[in-house]
Parts: sequence; structure tokens; C-alpha cells
Amino acid sequence: PKMKRYIFTERNGIHIIDLQQTMKRLDEAYELVKNTVSSGGVVLFVGTKKQAQESVAQEAARCGMPFINQRWLGGTLTNWRTIRQRIDYMLEIERQQARGEFARLTKKEALMREREINRLNHRMGGLRDMRRLPNLLFVVDVRRDTIAVKEANILGIPIIAMVDTNCDPDPIDYVIP
Repeated sequence: PKMKRYIFTERNGIHIIDLQQTMKRLDEAYELVKNTVSSGGVVLFVGTKKQAQESVAQEAARCGMPFINQRWLGGTLTNWRTIRQRIDYMLEIERQQARGEFARLTKKEALMREREINRLNHRMGGLRDMRRLPNLLFVVDVRRDTIAVKEANILGIPIIAMVDTNCDPDPIDYVIP
């Protein structure tokens, strides 16, 4: 019902989105992202659903922006200081490994550290270069990443999101139908 203004027509119970509006909204989102990045802002890409994970990681890496393509960790934005400490810890262990300090540890301790690096990298690897809260959030699936949307709304971070007809567009600042 709330996405009604973006629906062009309905066929066999399937809603067809108005592509004219999609293009208009894409242009608006493009301008916002361009202005944000040109003024030194950070755009955090969020796409945790299976079909989007690889694309989100590739495109975010291509433009040098942070991303989350695994599970959204609750508090990633609202508890940023703690998340940042975990990222710093991960980077420190990686530095120790690169310097060869793992050789002094027992096999078991080295293996435990190795596993911890892998675990932290899996969860927070896309955030490793993010030093501060993002200026903008780009969400692929609003329905799947509701916690990310809620956290961004709490902190007043603008959200660009691809919103399907079965989602609520109200918490999103820049809807791409």
C-alpha cells in the first residue's frame, strides 16, 4: 500500500514498478552520492542477501568504500566505538602475523589467532578502512537489513535504498523503487 505511488500497473497479482520513477530516483541518488563523495564523505554499502553479496563487495571495493555483505552486526553504527576497537584488534593481529610473530607461539595458539583473524575478517573485513561513521548508507534489501536501517535512522544518517513493492518506504530517505 505505501509503495502504491511507485506502481505502474498490476498483472496477474504481480505489481509492475513505474520505471520512469525508478530512473528519476536513480538520478537523484546518483547526485547525492556524487556530492557526498566529492566532499570527502563515506558511503557504507549494505547488501547481506545471497544474490547481492558479491556485487556489493566488488562495487564497494571498486570505489574504495566500506561494505557489509555478511550478517549485519547489531550496533555496527550505534555502538561504533566498540566495533572500531574490534576492527583495530583484527588489524593488529594481522600485523603480528605479517611480522612473523606467530612463529614464537605454540601451534595451537597460532591456529587460534589464525581462526580469529578469519572470523573477524569474515564479519568485519569490509569495514577495515572505515575510520568514522558513514555519511550515507546504501541498502540493497530493506526487508532483510532492517536493523541497519533502524540504526541509521537513530543516528540521522541518510539512507538510499532499493525498495520493493512489499516494503515500507517511510524509513528510507531516498527510495529507489
